[in-house]
Amino acid sequence: MQLKHLRTLLSPQDGAAKVTCMAWSQNNAKFAVCTVDRVVLLYDEHGERRDKFSTKPADMKYGRKSYMVKGMAFSPDSTKIAIGQTDNIIYVYKIGEDWGDKKVICNKFIQTSAVTCLQWPAEYIIVFGLAEGKVRLANTKTNKSSTIYGTESYVVSLTTNCSGKGILSGHADGTIVRYFFDDEGSGESQGKLVNHPCPPYALAWATNSIMAAGCDRRIIAYGKEGHVLQTFDYSRDPQEREFTTAVASPGGQSVVLGSYDRLRVFNWSPQRSIWEEAKPKEIANLYTITALAWKRDGSRLCVGTLCGGVEQFDCCLRRSIYKNKFELTYVGPSQVIVKNLSSGTRVVLKSHYGYEVEEVKILGKERYLVAHTSDTLLLGDLNTNRLSEIAWQGSGGNEKYFFENENVCMIFNAGELTLVEYGNNDTLGSVRTEFMNPHLISVRINERCQRGTEDNKKLAYLVDIKTVAIVDLIGGYNIGTVSHESRVDWLELNETGHKLLFRDRKLRLHLYDIDSCSKTMILNFCSYVQWVPGSDVLVAQNRNSLCVWYNIEAPERVTMFTIRGDVIGLERGGGKTEVMVMEGVTTVAYILDEGLIEFGTAIDDGNYTRATAYLETLEMTPETEAMWKTLSKLALEARQLHIAERCFSALGQVAKARFLHETNEIADQGGEGTDFYQVRARLAMLEKNHKLAEMIFLEQNAVEEAMGMYQELHRWDDCIIVAEAKGHPALENLRRSYYQWLMDTQQEERAGELQESQGDGLAAISLYLKAGLPAKAARLVLSREELLANTELVEHITVALIKGDLYERAGDLFEKIHNPQQALECYRKGNAFMKAVELARLAFPVEVLKLEEAWGDHLVQQKQLDAAINHYIEARCSIKAIEAALGARQWKKAIYILDLQDRNTASKYYPLVAQHYASLQEYEIAEELYTKGDRTKDAIDMYTQAGRWEQAHKLAMKCMRPEDVSVLYITQAQEMEKQGKYREAERLYVTVEEPDLAITMYKKHKLYDDMIRLVGKHHPDLLNDTHLHLGKELEAEGRLQEAEYHYLEAQEWKATVNMYRASGLWEEAYRVARTQGGANAHKHVAYLWAKSLGGEAAVRLLTKLGLLEASVDHAADNCSFEFAFELSRLALKHKTPEIHLKYAMYLEDEGKFEEAEAEFIRAGKPKEAVLMFVHNQDWEAAQRVAEAHDPDSVAEVLVGQARRALEEKDFQKAEGLLLRAQRPGLALSYYKEAGLWSDALRICKDYVPGQLEALQEEYEREATKKGARGVEGLVEQARHWEQAGEYSRAVDCYLKVRDSGNSGLMEKCWMKAAELSNKFLPPQRNMEVVLAVGPQLIGIGKHNAVSGMWDGTEIDSTEMGAKVTSTPRKVYEVGLLVGMACSPGETDEGAHKRKTESEEKVSMLISVQAAELYLNLDLVKEAIDAFIKGEEWNKAKCVAKELDPRYEDYVNQCYKEFLKNQGKVDSLVGVDVVAALDLYMEQGQWDKCIETATKQNYKILHKYVALYATHLIREGSYAQALALYVQHGAPANPQNFNIYKRIFTDMVSSPGTNCAEAYHSWADLRDVLFNLCENLVKSSEANSPAHEEFKTMLLITHYYATRSAAQSVKQLETVAARLSVSLLRHTQLLPVDKAFYEAGIAAKAVGWENMAFIFLNRFLDLTDAIEEGTLDGLDHSDFQDTDIPFEVPLPAKQHVPEAEREEVRDWVLTVSMDQRLEQVLPRDERGAYEASLVAASTGVRALPCLITGYPILRNKIEFKRPGKAANKDNWNKFLMAIKTSHSPVCQDVLKFISQWCGGLPSTSFSFQ
Repeated sequence: MQLKHLRTLLSPQDGAAKVTCMAWSQNNAKFAVCTVDRVVLLYDEHGERRDKFSTKPADMKYGRKSYMVKGMAFSPDSTKIAIGQTDNIIYVYKIGEDWGDKKVICNKFIQTSAVTCLQWPAEYIIVFGLAEGKVRLANTKTNKSSTIYGTESYVVSLTTNCSGKGILSGHADGTIVRYFFDDEGSGESQGKLVNHPCPPYALAWATNSIMAAGCDRRIIAYGKEGHVLQTFDYSRDPQEREFTTAVASPGGQSVVLGSYDRLRVFNWSPQRSIWEEAKPKEIANLYTITALAWKRDGSRLCVGTLCGGVEQFDCCLRRSIYKNKFELTYVGPSQVIVKNLSSGTRVVLKSHYGYEVEEVKILGKERYLVAHTSDTLLLGDLNTNRLSEIAWQGSGGNEKYFFENENVCMIFNAGELTLVEYGNNDTLGSVRTEFMNPHLISVRINERCQRGTEDNKKLAYLVDIKTVAIVDLIGGYNIGTVSHESRVDWLELNETGHKLLFRDRKLRLHLYDIDSCSKTMILNFCSYVQWVPGSDVLVAQNRNSLCVWYNIEAPERVTMFTIRGDVIGLERGGGKTEVMVMEGVTTVAYILDEGLIEFGTAIDDGNYTRATAYLETLEMTPETEAMWKTLSKLALEARQLHIAERCFSALGQVAKARFLHETNEIADQGGEGTDFYQVRARLAMLEKNHKLAEMIFLEQNAVEEAMGMYQELHRWDDCIIVAEAKGHPALENLRRSYYQWLMDTQQEERAGELQESQGDGLAAISLYLKAGLPAKAARLVLSREELLANTELVEHITVALIKGDLYERAGDLFEKIHNPQQALECYRKGNAFMKAVELARLAFPVEVLKLEEAWGDHLVQQKQLDAAINHYIEARCSIKAIEAALGARQWKKAIYILDLQDRNTASKYYPLVAQHYASLQEYEIAEELYTKGDRTKDAIDMYTQAGRWEQAHKLAMKCMRPEDVSVLYITQAQEMEKQGKYREAERLYVTVEEPDLAITMYKKHKLYDDMIRLVGKHHPDLLNDTHLHLGKELEAEGRLQEAEYHYLEAQEWKATVNMYRASGLWEEAYRVARTQGGANAHKHVAYLWAKSLGGEAAVRLLTKLGLLEASVDHAADNCSFEFAFELSRLALKHKTPEIHLKYAMYLEDEGKFEEAEAEFIRAGKPKEAVLMFVHNQDWEAAQRVAEAHDPDSVAEVLVGQARRALEEKDFQKAEGLLLRAQRPGLALSYYKEAGLWSDALRICKDYVPGQLEALQEEYEREATKKGARGVEGLVEQARHWEQAGEYSRAVDCYLKVRDSGNSGLMEKCWMKAAELSNKFLPPQRNMEVVLAVGPQLIGIGKHNAVSGMWDGTEIDSTEMGAKVTSTPRKVYEVGLLVGMACSPGETDEGAHKRKTESEEKVSMLISVQAAELYLNLDLVKEAIDAFIKGEEWNKAKCVAKELDPRYEDYVNQCYKEFLKNQGKVDSLVGVDVVAALDLYMEQGQWDKCIETATKQNYKILHKYVALYATHLIREGSYAQALALYVQHGAPANPQNFNIYKRIFTDMVSSPGTNCAEAYHSWADLRDVLFNLCENLVKSSEANSPAHEEFKTMLLITHYYATRSAAQSVKQLETVAARLSVSLLRHTQLLPVDKAFYEAGIAAKAVGWENMAFIFLNRFLDLTDAIEEGTLDGLDHSDFQDTDIPFEVPLPAKQHVPEAEREEVRDWVLTVSMDQRLEQVLPRDERGAYEASLVAASTGVRALPCLITGYPILRNKIEFKRPGKAANKDNWNKFLMAIKTSHSPVCQDVLKFISQWCGGLPSTSFSFQ
């Protein structure tokens, strides 16, 4: 924030004239300054001085200058100013709302010491500080003051927080004290907050901290609980002086402190949560700042100085103009002032939470504000200045705002509607809806005041397109839901929120009463509807009628007008209401009855007098009558009795009107009005609430009046009750009067009851009999034994009872006097069968069955058939019971009874029951019943009628012969066919496997689609034929479109095209061909179409289709040359030569060569004619045409003739022709092809000498290709060159000799070439030859050493400089020479061996020759290579050593490679052991490799051990890899870590390791890991993550090994189970499914079923997760607060076989169904899971037991190595098991523990 100087409000004086205090009013309209003269100056918001007044002293006797004003503040309503003075008083001046209002003192508060500072934070509450150290409160309402808290130090400053609900006081001793009127839920402490280093004269309470400063020139920012946040130290700045005053911005985001000539500004940074100092405002000659005041909207800061000046500054972060209509001034990060540039009105938009305002928009016809912060949404109404701030998480700006309602903003976002009431900082409500149209949402917020209701806020909205929900927004609950049958397109609540109007898509208007939940359709074809503003009157339009409901409580009463247009709106004002109707182009106003409208409004407002006045002006109509009734009811409820009397008079209810008139007179006389007890009692009587009236009378002890009321109403009983209750002396007279009145009015029954109540039984009976009520007399006799003894009386009563047909009561009486016969007879006559049966069971058992049957008959007569069933069963009348059950529709009971009967009896009833079940479509039960009743045919008919043909057929096949079934079904189907029920007939045909009949039926009725469907289903092989057949039929009938469909379905588009062609429908034919016939079919049809037209029409058609040129081509290609010529002549003349050409080709093909010749020439293609004649060998004709039309072709004719002569082997003739054609090159080619190289060379030499050398080379190549014959030619040619002295050519010829079958010849020729080059050629050329010959000789010697000895060719062999010539006869000698002589009688095998050896020696011989050639030229390297190729290693070494020692290493390296390649590893060991080891490895001789490596150093050994282990692991032999490390140890090489981990992983994942037999495998792995960990301790990897991981693996392997050992001893099975459970804490390294399976099975085996159930249930969840490929769905609730990890690797496969998984699944399911186990892991004394090392409640980690893995809680045995311990009980148990079982594996475990833990504890143990 920056400060910008605006103006000087008060000019400074020359001397000290201190401005003591300043204040801004809460409404920002007034600014007050108090000067040193104790005068208060008042300014308006623009800085203009408008008023002033002088303050007064507490006591005038001390004079006007006896005090100073130290504090000043405006009241919250801005109409008063409080002035705190040093003369111990506070005055409150009322200054009024307008300028110039009289200033009067309205409160004064006298104190005991000087007032030093003052604030007015809330209404009626002024807070001030005193010089004596107290902070007090003055209440302007009670005019009393009280102490808030007291200190011993002068109050130097006082400030409030932003909300005004907390105060902060600074004291002279540096103390800062905080006090809250309401901490607003912050929970911050009260009382002394901090002790500042100096008196905090400058004190400000910002939003996030407190800033204090004083004379030490340091500013300190304190946190909310007094800790120092920041310090700004200016004590070393010589320009800075003490800080005198401070003020915080209204938003609490900025603080300004004043000192000498300077204002320091600090702004809070929300991002960094610190104060940032802005550039200070320095003003020379301002002098000390004595007062600061910040305008409430944050836009202005006023500064008062020591010299009496007041300066005004603009406080602004930034300012912008919005749409040229509004000015937005950001006075702080969280506060924006919005100013309307046209009207000048201002609204302060502020975030109450201190969030930064990011964006401000003005929407809704430029009336409503919308602004966003990071966490809230700010909304406001510019007209009413109502602002709201609600919590709102940003949604990317996707919100949509609707401002149709003036009280509420509707916000739609992501399918949710949020309502915000302007001026309220909480959301009014939020509902889910997808309907964003404001016409589908109605909100009513306190729009009309209602009696007894303070807040009325309702919302109606669409839940879905047919459901409207109404919500009470205050309570947040649903008060109504309207489900409608059609879509709702408009809805609106009335202003009171009690009625809902809505219209549906069918234009029906409905009214829903929310209180009664009733819905009424009030209008059809509604095109317009609207509530009249300010009332519950409704206006709607129905076509040409305007409908008005003046009393919506009676929706059936509607007033209608005829109109001739559409309603466009409703206007109310000026005492009238008008409906605006657009009739044509004019607008007509229809005036409504304002009186009726006002009546409704008056009723709602509770103004019944006004309502009565309105009604009296109206004539009595049904609508008016309804209004009078409504008013009468409401007036009575409100006790406005005069109005109620008038209403009843108007309604003609004279009795009520008269009664109310009398009541009104009583009320007027009583003095208490309607509260007079007689009035209240009469009103209760009017409402027929006589008990209430009685209570009112008795409360006033008006007993006579209460009795009189009852007597007047002839309610003598109530009158007597009142008299009895009050002990009235006239009680007996009342009773006599009552009795006499009863007798006079012939109420004998009531008189009898009165006599009975008085104990006179005989008199009562006499009266009962007189009244004709013998039953009452009998009841009385039965209740009194003394009356029963009067036989005559009893007989008299029984006669009366029988006479009155009261047989049951007579029976009771006869039974009471012990006359069972008469009693039974009476019971039977009176149909009291229950009593009769009970009596008969005691007195006449034989009659029971008859009575039960009669009882059933009676119940049947009474239509109580279901009740009769059981009685018939009791009477053993089965038939009647069945009929009753059937009649009562008790079908199940009927079936039950029928099943108990014999077949003959039941068979006729079963079909009746079956018919019922068939009607319910329970066909299976019906079928069973039909079957029981031998009515299977009916069951079949039932299924048939129900269309369930399959069941019908199945049933028919069971009980009928197949042919009968077929006949039945076919007959039924034919009947269906006659009725036109083809689908039903089809199903019947298909059911009996006669689809052909159905197909025939459909064909007969020409239902081809169904016919095709059946053919496709039952005869798919005939489908195409059927389509084709139908197509032909339809074509014959002329139904071409249908025929086309079937042809195309049969894939016979050509038939379709032909059909249309035959009918002349070329367009259709073309369409079909284009869509169905592939790329060119339509072109062909177009061509035929055009051909049928001919001439110009054809050209036009083809041009239109764009096929003209293509059709010409097509015609020519199809030999329609006339048509082609016609088209080209008319439209495409340039195509004519092309057609002539095609015509010529056609004629040529037809053998018409002369005509073809003419056409070729017309086409401009004479060469084609020449070629035609050449092709046919008509040389003369060809010559003739060529000479006449194409001279360039003459040569080709001659060449053709020559080719023919060559074919006839007439080379001479051919040569002559070619030379005539000037083609010697062709002659040359032909001679070469014929192999006549001499003739070729001759022609070449004579005619093309330039090609002679190339021809010679080609000849040599050909000679080489021809093998021996060619080679001989080359040798001969070489000799020829040699003899001619052409040594270079001779050498080339010798070098070109190649004959794989005669290596001797090749060697001879190459040696000859070397010899000639050595003798005759230059050194450079000689070098090239030797370099070419040497490798060739070596190659020939290597691959075919002695082949030359047997081919009959002489060879030269040179060894040691001697030349030896060998022939076949000399072979034996040569053999001797090279040591290969064959011994006579030698075996074939020996000969072969010796031959091989001889070949090797000859190879060596030739290599030696090559070496000598190289040495002659000093080519040492090449010579060495030659010796190496000949395997003459000693000679190679000798040459290298003597001639060039540089190559000694090269020879040695080659020797090693040779040995490696030959596989002579044993020899290689002595030369290069590493290479030998690598070779062993490559050959797979791993044992030999490891054996050899063992003899080398440790490093080499473990390199190959690691390689062998890696190989074994890849092969899946992890056990062998483990054995390697068991044998050779496990070095701590990081390169080996993955191998160790892989062996561990493979071992723990392998099956079959959970048994005693697996101990040695686990022990080996354990020992290897122990060896590794010991080695790691001594290495650089000690305590690394890898070391820790291997230690964990060692612990896991120890558990596994110990488990296997324990499994071998019966008494250690619980130890094994505990180890399985302990392993679960390491499932990040183990296959989690296998671990849980083993733990669960182990727990189950030892009876820990709770744990077993949880572990195996977890195992099943894991197997499912493995199948799904993710662990995300696992529920970890069972393992909360344990050390079993949740984040584990997902196994790639299942580790437990399917069969075992199924067993587990069955067991878990069984246990779950039993519900006998509690799914909770066992807990120990820590309250933690017993196997968990970590206690969840404390976080303490226990050591694991070396024997079980469980945590050691007590009885710990510690080992020498730290961190190793065992539970004493488990340790003793393990030792005991070893002693008793002598198990070697357990002893091995003990031995390992000793090694691992640095020895064992004492061997003595106890069992305590």
